[in-house]
Amino acid sequence: MTRSDDFPQPHFHSTTAQQGNQKPVKPKSWVPTLLIGIAVLYLTLVLYLPTLNVFVQAFSKGFGVFFSNLTRPEFTHAAWLTLILAIITVPINMVFGLCAALAIARNNFPGRALLLSIIDLPFSISPVVAGLMIVLLYGRNGWFGGLLQALDIKVVFAFPGMVLATAFVSMPFIAREVIPVLEELGADQEEAAKTLGANQRQIFWRVTLPSIRWGLLYGLILTNARSMGEFGAIAVVSGNIARKTQSLPLYVEDAYKQYETEAAFSVAVLLTLLAVVTLVLKEILEQKTGTKTKMKH
Repeated sequence: MTRSDDFPQPHFHSTTAQQGNQKPVKPKSWVPTLLIGIAVLYLTLVLYLPTLNVFVQAFSKGFGVFFSNLTRPEFTHAAWLTLILAIITVPINMVFGLCAALAIARNNFPGRALLLSIIDLPFSISPVVAGLMIVLLYGRNGWFGGLLQALDIKVVFAFPGMVLATAFVSMPFIAREVIPVLEELGADQEEAAKTLGANQRQIFWRVTLPSIRWGLLYGLILTNARSMGEFGAIAVVSGNIARKTQSLPLYVEDAYKQYETEAAFSVAVLLTLLAVVTLVLKEILEQKTGTKTKMKH
């Protein structure tokens, strides 16, 4: 007799089970692709093409013309003045930012929120308005104009006014970078050092400063970039006098208005490279800060 085992058995149940385990394939959405395309198009029109055009215009007549534009007396004076502004304002804002960050992060006092808002003012006020404020305070007809004239001190349309404007617009960066770091660290290590007999100076140099060094360096880079690239506030208070009160951003505008486009774009290339270097350093510091945070957790 023929056994039933000799015939292949249909696998209806296993096939049905396999079909039940398979998840339905969802149709691929076109929304992410559309959003990416819009973002790329926007960046191309707003960022990539203008930046490419700056380099094309700067080198349109060759490298010789490019480098000759960087040896002009007007350029060298503007570059030197911009460097001096950064050398003066960055340390001033570093001291202010550290003091403000320590006071805000380590103490709860009336007016703390108001102080934070005042520190953030340069983020919300137009640089042109900031320059106008300095003129209204220190100009000839300003609040302190009479006193400054009596002392024979010139602020507006002179170097001191440029320092004030640059310091104002670059003021918040260090404080705003250091405050979150201090709040995340807490005061446990500082309290432990105090119980071991360390004074305030030793606590700051050996405990606090090493802990916030990456945030501080990050703030210094942003402060320096803003100081060297500021245009609006300095344009109001400086008078834009060539070889006297003309910084690099003002030199670019003046050269372009004088139809010296190659010179204007040559300096614009330098400022663009400064921005690129700032972004690279910013990315490196963000990676280091992220690594440190992961190691702590």
